[in-house]
Amino acid sequence: MTHDPRDRSRQNKRPGRAGRDLPPGAEIPLIHGEIPPREVLLRFIADHPDKASKREISKEFGLKGEKRVELTQILKSFEEEGLLEKRRKSLVRPGALPPVAVLDITTRDVTGDLIGRPAEWLDDLGVAPAVTIRQPSVGKSAGKAPVAGLGDRVLAKIFPAKDRGGPAYTARVIKILDKRKDAGMGVFRSTADGGGRIMPIDKRGEELSVDSDFTAGAKDGDLVEIDVARIGRYGLPRAQVKAVIGSVASEKAISMIAIHAHGIPYIFPEGVLKEAAAAGPATMAHREDWRALPLITIDPADAKDHDDAVYAEADSAPENPGGVIVTVAIADVSYYVRPGSALDREALKRGNSVYFPDRVVPMLPERISNDLCSLKEGVDRPALAVRMVFSKEGRKVSHTFHRIMMKSAAKLSYQQAQAAIDGAPDDKTGPILETILKPLWHAYRILTVGRDRRQPLELDMPERKILLKEDGTVDRVVVPPRLDAHRLIEEMMIQANVAAAETLEKRQQSLIYRVHDAPSLAKQETLREFLATLDISLVRGGNMRSNHFNGILKKAEDKPFQQMVNEMVLRSQSQAIYSPENIGHFGLNLMKYAHFTSPIRRYADLIVHRALVASLKLGEGGITMDEEAALDDIAAEISTFERRAMAAERDTVDRLIAHHLAGRIGEEFNGRVSGVTKAGLFVTLPAYGADGFVPISTLGRDYYIYDEAHQALSGEKTGLGYRLGDEVVVRLAEAVPLAGALRFEMLSEGRKMPTGVRSFHKANRRDRSGSRRQPGTRPPRGRR
Repeated sequence: MTHDPRDRSRQNKRPGRAGRDLPPGAEIPLIHGEIPPREVLLRFIADHPDKASKREISKEFGLKGEKRVELTQILKSFEEEGLLEKRRKSLVRPGALPPVAVLDITTRDVTGDLIGRPAEWLDDLGVAPAVTIRQPSVGKSAGKAPVAGLGDRVLAKIFPAKDRGGPAYTARVIKILDKRKDAGMGVFRSTADGGGRIMPIDKRGEELSVDSDFTAGAKDGDLVEIDVARIGRYGLPRAQVKAVIGSVASEKAISMIAIHAHGIPYIFPEGVLKEAAAAGPATMAHREDWRALPLITIDPADAKDHDDAVYAEADSAPENPGGVIVTVAIADVSYYVRPGSALDREALKRGNSVYFPDRVVPMLPERISNDLCSLKEGVDRPALAVRMVFSKEGRKVSHTFHRIMMKSAAKLSYQQAQAAIDGAPDDKTGPILETILKPLWHAYRILTVGRDRRQPLELDMPERKILLKEDGTVDRVVVPPRLDAHRLIEEMMIQANVAAAETLEKRQQSLIYRVHDAPSLAKQETLREFLATLDISLVRGGNMRSNHFNGILKKAEDKPFQQMVNEMVLRSQSQAIYSPENIGHFGLNLMKYAHFTSPIRRYADLIVHRALVASLKLGEGGITMDEEAALDDIAAEISTFERRAMAAERDTVDRLIAHHLAGRIGEEFNGRVSGVTKAGLFVTLPAYGADGFVPISTLGRDYYIYDEAHQALSGEKTGLGYRLGDEVVVRLAEAVPLAGALRFEMLSEGRKMPTGVRSFHKANRRDRSGSRRQPGTRPPRGRR
């Protein structure tokens, strides 16, 4: 029974610090208006995740004035001890599920109840928690409640389980996002009777049986799409092969594995395609004619859609000497994709476009994304534009939004625009160098002054790109140069996003923000302990700003541990999400920020466009009252779909690299320790951007102890070990392309650990973390 603080006479089990219950009947004395015991607070937060903010806790326990100040200090101490972590304005147990989550229903328990797990879950949080799915109750409203089944992906309201003997959570299904109970994908393995088995590509999947009449000609090792013929409570499910995609030895099949494993919709329904095909050119109704303004697009050389265009000029207003006017025009997707339409429903189902090395899974059909809403050179296109005025110090003076018809004056690549500025214009950039490009770069330099004053987080994390051959195999992995042309577009888009959020707030219009919370106190403390081993200090306190981290990064510049510090700072950061509640963007150091600039590939931006159209009375396609009421659910969905896309893209890269290196077993590679865990070391191969694992049991005959503060594994007897950032040489021992896993053998000798690490070992010889390798343990295979 959960505790109700308003009932002082109720008796409860009292959990201790480690979660142990006191004997039943132990009474917890509670006085309305007084701070309850620590154990009561922790239990209340665990049992009421929807009320786990300081405001709600104060309300439940009747705390006012000085008692609320005291509560704040207690909650901060919980964070510092790692008992709680902050998510937005609420507190949760580390690794706890949020109040609303997307679940995959994967199995049944012994009683037949459906069991789901989070659709996306970070590996370092351990095994994803199981969730019991509540079935709709019998009654008048039962027919309206969605009924989920095995294989479905659902949006669900999460509740802590009252029965501590089963899964930690129960869930009520809000919406079925994807009915996948009758379809799937796997690898076909033939059997002697002419039939076969379907081996799952999902770690949580199960093996299926295929009769000989239903193989569709699949051969051993083929990646196949299947229909599940029977999924019941009991017995081995059967399947029939629906289509043969190709051998898993073909790298063209690898992105399809990720698409199916993560449940990414990739085929547009017929109704969606028909709606897109029926769309025609936009009219001039409610639009300003800006076709004479020489806006240009600057994109990657291989871009197929162009959703943003820019232009800059000097401000002639005498009250703003030296100032500039920057115009950003964004494709008017809201004109074509109306709320509630087939196009809209499918776009929300996808949430965003997903980018793989060999393909793109778009949010919208090509008729919309690559044609009607692509700001093509010399073609009339509808757009939503923001005109921003900046002073010479880089401070924004004013901005206005306009619904326009534009005509792009030029389509340039980043490299093409940069070359022109650097003194090598071509036939296209030469004629516009003085009139368009140089004013853009002048405006960018002014915006940079404002950016430097703002001091956003400046992490130096190079992004690698996989280049494929014509046959789909990996050619090479490159790190594209970071050009001023990239930074110019990035900064102008950031300013446009800020302007959108400011305008909608001023109009008191509901919207979806892009929010990024400050690092939790627990993560700050972990980073602080690590930096102390490098003689770098990090200030204490809950008012951390991005410039504090920039100071750390500056101290690490040109040092052997520079990359290591960048990685640890990155790990300390919270994850950016979408939310109708604004808490600011910590990384960009902005108080108001909303995604506005990519409505072709992000549903969040489409919502912001609709909000602007409605609040500024710019014509048709504005946000509806139903959408406004559903913004919490929409934000939760698209945040999850963003994580889904990132995980699918990462898994595909891992599989591609594992496939590429599968023929090089036994070869030696230069690497760098990129992760240290109790089970072993992750080693990155810089030439490929690939991670592999070195099991702790293969490091040597010594006992290795994990030291989280120093991010090290060190031998108890020799004092030799490995730290995050160490340059090492490894041998490739195993490659599993289907899993995207590489296993390495360490060839480099461990180095002498710093004094702090050795002192740590002497004080902890019994290895209280439980991470010591035991003799005879079997090395784990593949990636953890």
